[in-house]
Amino acid sequence: MEGTMSDLRSVGSHDHMRHALSFLFAAMLASAWAQPDARAEAIEQAKVLAAANADLEREAASAKLKTALRALLDAPGAMELDLADLPLSRVDAHDGSFRLITWNLPQADGTHRYEGFLLARKGKLTTLHELRDMTSGMANPELAELGADRWYGALYYDVIPVKKGGRTWYTLLGWKGHTATETRKVIEVLSFRGNKPRFGAPLFGKGKLREHRKAFAYAFNASMMLRYDREQGRIVLDHLAPIRADLQGKGALMGPDMSFDSFTWQKGQWRYQRDIDLRDPNPDRRPFKAPPKEELK
Repeated sequence: MEGTMSDLRSVGSHDHMRHALSFLFAAMLASAWAQPDARAEAIEQAKVLAAANADLEREAASAKLKTALRALLDAPGAMELDLADLPLSRVDAHDGSFRLITWNLPQADGTHRYEGFLLARKGKLTTLHELRDMTSGMANPELAELGADRWYGALYYDVIPVKKGGRTWYTLLGWKGHTATETRKVIEVLSFRGNKPRFGAPLFGKGKLREHRKAFAYAFNASMMLRYDREQGRIVLDHLAPIRADLQGKGALMGPDMSFDSFTWQKGQWRYQRDIDLRDPNPDRRPFKAPPKEELK
C-alpha cells in the first residue's frame, strides 16, 4: 500500500512539474509571438501619429502607440531589443541602465503634449515607468525635482553621463515645442533613487538656490543649437538674445545672436561659460598675463 501511495505521489509530482513546464513554455511562446506584433503595431501607430492632422486623430494614435509600447517594453529582452526602425525619439544609456522613449502630440492651438516610457534596469530587475507630462502646472520648472508622474516633457536626443558623490547623473539634451510662438531646448538631469527615476538635480549655477535643469526659450521660427561636443567634453549652445534690449526674457522674441556659450562638467556641476570660441580646442586655456610690477609689492 505504501509503495502504491508513493508511486501515486511520484506520478502527481511529475504531472505537476510537467504542467508547470508546459505553462512556462506557453508563456515564453506567447511572449515571442506578441513581441513582433507589438513592435509592428508600435511602428505603425507612430507613423499614423506623425501623419495625423487633427487632435482627436493624434490622441487615438498615441493611445494605441502607448499600448503597443507597453507590451513591447514589458516583454523579456526589451533592454536589448533593436528599436532602430521605431520612428520616435530614443536615448539609451551607455552603461545599459535605461532606455528612454519619448514622443509629442502637437495641438491645434500650437501647444504640445508629451508622452514617454522609461525602462530602467538595476541588477537583474527591470522596471517600466510611464512618464506624465505636467508642464502646464509648473510655475518654475528650472527649480523643481520631478518624477515619472510629474515630468517636464521633452523629446530627448542625447545623454551625457557624469559622476558625482559616487552616483551617475545622466544629463539629457532635449527639444520642447511649447506654444504657437515659442520653442524651447532643455538640459535635463536624470538619476535614480532606488528603482525610482528622478528628473532634475541642483547641478547648475552657484549659491543655495541652484537650478535643477536649464530651459532655453526662443521664437518658434528660429533655430537653436544645443549639442554635446564629445571631443572637447562640453555642451555647446547658441547664445539667445532679444530683438530689442527691452524685450529680454520674452522667449517668443529671442533668437541666436551668432555667439556661443558652453557648459563644462567641473567639480560636480555644469559650469557655464559665456561667449566661447567654437574653434578653440582648449576652451579653458587663458593666456598668461603678468601683473604690473607695482601690484607685486
